[in-house]
Amino acid sequence: MNQIILLPEDFISHNRVLLKGRRFEHLVSVLNSQRGDRLKAGLLNGKAGSAFLIERNQNYGILEVSLTEDPPPPIPLTLVVAMARPKSFKKLIHYATAMGVKKIYVIRTWRVEKSYFSSPVLEEDFLREEMILALEQACDTILPEVFVRKLFRPFVEDELPLISQNTIKLTAHPYSNAHFPRCVNKPVTLAIGPEGGFISYEVELLESLGFITVSLGERILRVENALPAIIGRLF
Repeated sequence: MNQIILLPEDFISHNRVLLKGRRFEHLVSVLNSQRGDRLKAGLLNGKAGSAFLIERNQNYGILEVSLTEDPPPPIPLTLVVAMARPKSFKKLIHYATAMGVKKIYVIRTWRVEKSYFSSPVLEEDFLREEMILALEQACDTILPEVFVRKLFRPFVEDELPLISQNTIKLTAHPYSNAHFPRCVNKPVTLAIGPEGGFISYEVELLESLGFITVSLGERILRVENALPAIIGRLF
């Protein structure tokens, strides 16, 4: 935890918070924070800054906070990703959040198992907790928006044109001969398929909207590994 994410309900006055549970236990057992120590803190979906530990006992800590700094800017990327195996999806959400992605569309494609959408990893509370962990890691405060779309064609035809308007449109596909561009200077809408990639029909439908089909090269990566590689290459 490189930054404490504070919640509105933590505040006991305008500049003091009371921490219990996981975050306090981390301060004690991992950081070994002592009274008077200065820590990094940020209000969820708000400003960031510093916090001083002014009181600590076995059950809680009280911090005095000053939150005057803006969080780091998001990367200009909208992610459209096929639902992955739950363990992989959990990692994907964490990495996307930590790297500054703020809009994520989770879609069902032909090769996505229907059962994946019944996983608790898509529940609002689970997503929120995992994204908060990533914000703590990255010293960010702004939660991404996550949208679930279970019908591929209606989403692509009815919503994606507006979502991707005025952006570079890219489809990650392991069997493309074209490679990802580097260091782009425009917003990007990125579509990533499931294990095994998009089927031909899905690639063609995306291409009909102006999406360019590209790959990272000969090696086929898991989606949670491909995403950081793609972001590093693009931005």
